[in-house]
Amino acid sequence: MNPVIVVGAGPAGIRAAQTLVAHGVRPILLDEAARGGGQIYRRQPANFKRSAVKLYGFEARKAGAIHRTIDELREQLDYRPDTLVWNAEAGALDTLHDGRATRLEFSRVIVATGATDRILPVPGWTLPGVYSLGAAQIALKFQGCAIGERVVFGGSGPLLYLVAYQYAKAGAKVVAVLDSSPFSAQARALPGLLSQPATLAKGLYYRSWLTAHGIPVHQGASVIQVNGEQRVQSLNWRNAKSAQHIDCDAVAFAHGLRSETQLADLLGCAFAWNPLNRAWLPQRDSAGRSSVAEVYLAGDGAGIMGADAAEMAGERAALALLEDSGYLIPAERPAALEHSLARIGAFRKALEQAFVFPEDWAANSADNLIICRCEEVQAGEIRQVVREGHWEINRVKAHCRVGMGRCQGRMCGAAAAEIIACESRRPVSEIGRLRAQSPIKPLPFGLEVES
Repeated sequence: MNPVIVVGAGPAGIRAAQTLVAHGVRPILLDEAARGGGQIYRRQPANFKRSAVKLYGFEARKAGAIHRTIDELREQLDYRPDTLVWNAEAGALDTLHDGRATRLEFSRVIVATGATDRILPVPGWTLPGVYSLGAAQIALKFQGCAIGERVVFGGSGPLLYLVAYQYAKAGAKVVAVLDSSPFSAQARALPGLLSQPATLAKGLYYRSWLTAHGIPVHQGASVIQVNGEQRVQSLNWRNAKSAQHIDCDAVAFAHGLRSETQLADLLGCAFAWNPLNRAWLPQRDSAGRSSVAEVYLAGDGAGIMGADAAEMAGERAALALLEDSGYLIPAERPAALEHSLARIGAFRKALEQAFVFPEDWAANSADNLIICRCEEVQAGEIRQVVREGHWEINRVKAHCRVGMGRCQGRMCGAAAAEIIACESRRPVSEIGRLRAQSPIKPLPFGLEVES
């Protein structure tokens, strides 16, 4: 019989694998990273000796628990780190490890692929020294270094304050934090945020700690241009009152997160528009079952919910898989997990109200703004295709190559959809979604294929 496979060794994938092992199933666990933990609990290289508290702050205990779990499971499952899943189809995954391609057939699969930053480009964003918030966090956690000597953080979402705090706490010079969401939106969202008081308290602590240590935090502040020749030298921003200028040598920005859905797409899962995530997401039931019988979905790759919810969703998807495979599972545990996930879902709605999407971004973007950096496609080129009568995103892609590059639309897809929607005067939900193509990430030439 073909094995059960879990894709992704973040909080969702590790808890899914743990649940399967506890019921006597030995899964294959695939992960691109060298060490399990995912982005939120990314582990430092083995020769680095920074303490867990310095690396993860308030989340040190949770990070330690996840790391201990994967370490303890190593002999009870087939764990394959440094392994890219680059293609998927019914009953099989194509992987790459150490320059060698391997096809793995499966009986059932849990997809826990996580999320990446949602980028809304600004002039100058292709300069050296400009990073996403997630990339800046990886540099600090995994490489023990800052992205610059004078860093500005911008955009919106909880990650903005967390990464700025982590940099400042590590001793880096944080010049400013520019939150595009107005204070009034966060005040209105407060009643909903109070449903998770511990999580809210951590966010308020990060915000107040930055202010207490003399780091300017500006609300309703938008980055309008990054300046420099060979690399970042300064940044222009504005709020409701005026335009401002800041000298800096590095910028990190993002507007929340977007789910990594390419594998679910290649596996044939049905998708639906999700207004909360402002994205097309693979459909799943409350247990994590997708529209494809042997495919289960868990974690931020199926909808942004955070690390705590990812752990619960990973366990719940594994229990659904076991139940569908004929195993007896505790009757009360699935209901308890679903209840907790629903409670976190309500908090997630409040977060979206607090960190509002900048819906004026597309209208304010100049024609010469590069949207797709892989293919150097500008906003004006996308608008011209729309004016020619094409407004479905895959048709626009065919005419101007937006989303055809190395990132397969990961960085530019959301922004391109916003430009198309604005120019065509349609809701972004009507623009469609970029269809996943194999390989979902670049492959090297001279690939060895195992027979």
